[in-house]
Amino acid sequence: MAYAATASTTFPQATVPPGVLALQRAMVWLAGASGAIVFIEPSPYELVTLTAAVIFFATGMRMRLAFMPLLLMLVVLNVGYSIGAIPFLDRPEVATWIATSWYMAVTVVFFAMVVSEDTEARLDMLRRGLVVGGMIASLAAVGGYFHLVPGGNDLLTLYDRARGTFKDPNVLGAFLILPALFSLQSVVSDPPGKAFRNSIAFGIMSLAILLAFSRAAWGGLVITAAFMLALMVLTSRSQTERSRIIVMALVAVILAVALIAILLSFDSVAQMFKQRASFDQSYDEGRFGRFGRHILGAEMALDLPFGIGPLQFHNYFPEDTHNSYLNAFMSGGWISGVVYPALVFVTVITGFRYVFLPVPWQRTYVAIFSAFLGTVGESFIIDTDHWRHFWMMLGAMWGMYAAASRYRAAAEPALTAEAAARAS
Repeated sequence: MAYAATASTTFPQATVPPGVLALQRAMVWLAGASGAIVFIEPSPYELVTLTAAVIFFATGMRMRLAFMPLLLMLVVLNVGYSIGAIPFLDRPEVATWIATSWYMAVTVVFFAMVVSEDTEARLDMLRRGLVVGGMIASLAAVGGYFHLVPGGNDLLTLYDRARGTFKDPNVLGAFLILPALFSLQSVVSDPPGKAFRNSIAFGIMSLAILLAFSRAAWGGLVITAAFMLALMVLTSRSQTERSRIIVMALVAVILAVALIAILLSFDSVAQMFKQRASFDQSYDEGRFGRFGRHILGAEMALDLPFGIGPLQFHNYFPEDTHNSYLNAFMSGGWISGVVYPALVFVTVITGFRYVFLPVPWQRTYVAIFSAFLGTVGESFIIDTDHWRHFWMMLGAMWGMYAAASRYRAAAEPALTAEAAARAS
């Protein structure tokens, strides 16, 4: 209560004109929504984030001391990548890869700076934008899979798997996890009307994840949803709220099982589900399978201080690394190989410190942190280092850290005064 009482008085608020504030928030919403359309290059996401950065810098945005470790790690990470790429910069795909890596680093700092101010409102707009983007991608994926879009089968599916507005079904499934978590939060905690609308959105996004036939996305949705709901129960402020979360979560599980049962009644879906759900995949097994490559690549990394360069791993092995941490070693040598996991795990460890801080945006924080943690785990079995939504979440996490620190600092005098009054 003391934190809530100080929120509107001592915590610094945005001081820009209302029109500028509305424009800034609209750009945050658009950045979230545009992240769903990435099957063309440059994607709308690149254009929107670049435009948003120009607008925010022109209308006021602050670099904070708390972001210096983040900025340093991002610069060193990409310096390592750039050094590893020197022998291959005459190749357009390598030059593009390096440019993309630097641009992703810029977006991290941008989102950190954006979220650190006007935090609650901007996070709400980002949430809304991501849900809209998730619905666009999901409807395209479902429509393409069931041939509901004329000529959309080749564009919206790949290898009989839904990919929607993405190039790869795996990335579609991974992207949809965060907006699905946002919708699930509304289902278990919002008033009936809003909860019902979001239950429809959650069902559509869950269906798209299922039809992407990505085992990582299936497991990611289940694990991150369970983790998020557990945190919501632990951070809820009343027994009634906790009970509703538990009851609605059980209802959601029952409905999800029913949906899967209905879908499996279709032969084509059942066959693909059986094939993808199997752990006996040829590309995972053997000396040069996914996990065999991880071991062999790690042994190579110990002998190559500068790595082998970006996009070169498939020249030594049948396929790419499918492990972002190993890919950092291979692409940028020991420099990037050490800094990349340091960046990721520092963010995760810091994230746990703020989970139980009762800030106004705690619910959004819990969802983003859960999705980010799921992506961190998924990075052990797939290359996530150029996933736009991963870097967006990373930047948002650091922005929320800075905002939470300021919020706590603003609230501490009131808490101290309250404690002194009780003592006297």
